[in-house]
Amino acid sequence: MSVKAFELVSAVEREQLMGEKVRITIECIECCGQHLYVGTNDCFIYHFLLEERTTTKGRLAYSSQKLLQKYLGLKKPVAELKAASALERLIVLCDATIALVDMVTLEPVPSGGAKLKGVTAFCINENPVTADPFCAEMAVVSARRRAVQICTVHEDRVQMLKEVATPEQPCALSVDGYFLCLALPTQYMILNYSTGASQDLFPYDSEERKPIVKRIGREEFLLAAPGGLGMFASAEGISQRAPVSWSESVIGAAVCFPYVVALDEGFVTVHSMLDQQLKQTLSFREGHILQDFEGKVVLASTKAVYVLVPLPLEQQIQDLLAGHRVEEALTLTEGAQRNIPKDKFQILHKRILQQAGFIQFGQLQFSEAKEHFRKGQLDVRELISLYPLLLPASSSFTRCHPPLHEFADLNHLAQGDQEKVQRCKRFLISYLREVRSSESANGFREDVDTALLKLYAEIGHESLLDLLASDNACLLADSAPWLEKHNRYFALGLLYHYNGQDSSALQMWVRVVNGDLQDSTRADLFEYVVDFLSFCSNLDLVWKYADWALQKDQKIGVQIFTKRPISKETTGQLNPDEVIKYLEKHHQALVLYLEHLVLERRLQKEKYHTHLAVLYADRVLGLLSRPSATVEQLSSAREKLQRLLRESSLYRVQLLLGKLQESEVLLTERATLHGKLEEHDKALHILVHQLKNSTAAEDYCTWASEDHDPAHRQKLFHQLLSVYLDPDVPGGAQTMEAVDLLNRHADVFDAVQVLELLPEAWSLTLLRPFLCGALRANIHARRTSQVALGLAQAENLQLHHDRLKYRGGPVFVSEKRGCQLCHNTFREPDCVCLPGGTPIHTHCAAQRLQDSPTKRRLDHGHTSNHT
Repeated sequence: MSVKAFELVSAVEREQLMGEKVRITIECIECCGQHLYVGTNDCFIYHFLLEERTTTKGRLAYSSQKLLQKYLGLKKPVAELKAASALERLIVLCDATIALVDMVTLEPVPSGGAKLKGVTAFCINENPVTADPFCAEMAVVSARRRAVQICTVHEDRVQMLKEVATPEQPCALSVDGYFLCLALPTQYMILNYSTGASQDLFPYDSEERKPIVKRIGREEFLLAAPGGLGMFASAEGISQRAPVSWSESVIGAAVCFPYVVALDEGFVTVHSMLDQQLKQTLSFREGHILQDFEGKVVLASTKAVYVLVPLPLEQQIQDLLAGHRVEEALTLTEGAQRNIPKDKFQILHKRILQQAGFIQFGQLQFSEAKEHFRKGQLDVRELISLYPLLLPASSSFTRCHPPLHEFADLNHLAQGDQEKVQRCKRFLISYLREVRSSESANGFREDVDTALLKLYAEIGHESLLDLLASDNACLLADSAPWLEKHNRYFALGLLYHYNGQDSSALQMWVRVVNGDLQDSTRADLFEYVVDFLSFCSNLDLVWKYADWALQKDQKIGVQIFTKRPISKETTGQLNPDEVIKYLEKHHQALVLYLEHLVLERRLQKEKYHTHLAVLYADRVLGLLSRPSATVEQLSSAREKLQRLLRESSLYRVQLLLGKLQESEVLLTERATLHGKLEEHDKALHILVHQLKNSTAAEDYCTWASEDHDPAHRQKLFHQLLSVYLDPDVPGGAQTMEAVDLLNRHADVFDAVQVLELLPEAWSLTLLRPFLCGALRANIHARRTSQVALGLAQAENLQLHHDRLKYRGGPVFVSEKRGCQLCHNTFREPDCVCLPGGTPIHTHCAAQRLQDSPTKRRLDHGHTSNHT
């Protein structure tokens, strides 16, 4: 995948260098800042000044000015030039001799120690190990022996520090710190000249092609490997980058991060170090030199010099994005991080991520787009603005300039494809929901929530109600017309409610319930409105819509009052008396409300209980007088009345008794009322002789004695027995009912009184169950009393023992010491001592004895009946 990363710009024209001399060729070049030095085959050094300029089209160009030229007088080609700018010296290799030349005048430094002979190649150590800033380090390949010499270069001399033996005569070399990277005739190797450690890299035949050894960074080198590969090698002898595949005939290479530039016989190729792909190819004939100088890549043919000018990184990235090559653009951006200031890189990286996100959004690659939007911290309004009418009219947002994408809006992107439109809308919903739950929506929450509401309303999304029921920033002015346009009237009511306009909300919902507006969101909208009114603190609204609700359905409408929460605060609370008065015209609702007050809230007010009982009684009497009433209706109504009469003690008994007195059907109810008046004889007479229901009579005795002591219960059952045995009533005594009563409740009766009351003619066989039960109860009570007495005696004996045990010892009581039981201090010297000598108050000791299990058992034993 190609990209235009460099432009080839002429630096020194042929005419400037050699004029009419045809046989002159360039042998080497060196660049130091704006100064360019050229060595030729006729032993000349040329000094040019390069000046950068920008053309009218915004492109970089160079103009050169020849400052000086110098003939070295050796009649040999100048093989190598290296600048030592700190020393203002040029290191020149010519005729196997290294000499020093002044960078300004090109005059040779006076000989003495300024020359080094018998040299085939050398390189400058750009990561010197010496601390002297006024000398340069270099490695030299000796022509006479298999060795590399480590030297230092000073203003007036070259000094050899060390000689390092090598397995073979090196053909080329590079140095970084203590590490030498050598191209031997048959292989590459790494050599640490400080420790002597070496590492063979890979074989290479130098006779077939020229070896390349290039330092590209700290302890990292670029090498020409067999098979047309550019291999990276670290000082440890390993490759931390994948190789690049270049031409078999490469004669020079350089690195201009993130690219590797290679020169062969006819072309300049550019590969990425990030993905190892070929990015650009430039035609370049007769090229034979490629060098990089402080990030500037310089090429030379035999006759002229050129500069390979990198295009601005942002332009390269934008070109990739324009071709929708998102991954390459991101890879290039992230790979160039080390060459860009941190603040600038963060801004650039975010923008590239945002642009990449929009490209993938346009290709419907939503998951990738979302990830890039998130990493690029996209202002979500950039995305919302693509969707017509989603941003609120009051939003001050304007799109980024230059734009992040090429789309006018969603319609432009979709080109009429409605399926694509719907997919884009679903994506925006999911993205806005994520943005809402993060901090990235801070500052424009209104725009996000309003857009989300509009999308929900348009497609009928189920989350619309969740949005409105939760904390939101939807703008009412923009959202209300949109909801109304899409018939989302229930949601519109929720929006009104959230903005404190309950009156508008209720008005909207009532119109939907009445059928004036169509919205099927909630089938139970009437119940919802009733529930809403039950929690509404605005009592004016409650009274306004209560009559409407009761006319719709009294059973549901009354829940406005019955479901209302109870609070100690008076605000928003209804007076039950006012509610009862209001409900007089709604009979069913009134009954339900009174049931709520009496049976659920348990309000202990006589008027509520009496009112409810009267309504129940009227209901029963009305059903009795109505021939069409069913048995189920009457049974249900009587059950409610009977339950209230039994359980409540607050209603006006005489009033109800007067209403029911004439009815010969409501005998059970009349008996209950007599029981409330403690007229048990009348009640039992009704149940036994008029109703003729012995089971009801026994149940009555149990009910009437529930909150009384056992003696009262015994008295009621004796009364019932007397009623059964009364011979003066019509029909005479009810012997079988009396026997059944005695046998079923033997433990309740006083056996002695029963035997005195029974006729002497009765058979003992009939009374056997009763007598056995009475005897068993008597024996149980006596034995329980004996056990309790024994426990009390044992406890008393233990107390006497403890008293004797601790008698005579001092007991310390003071106002600062507290009782162990109540923790209050002693105010008087009187006290009781617990086992162990701990003093307690006398009244605490008495209470402790009163609460002891033995005392309770004794008290219980005394209440038992026995003969």
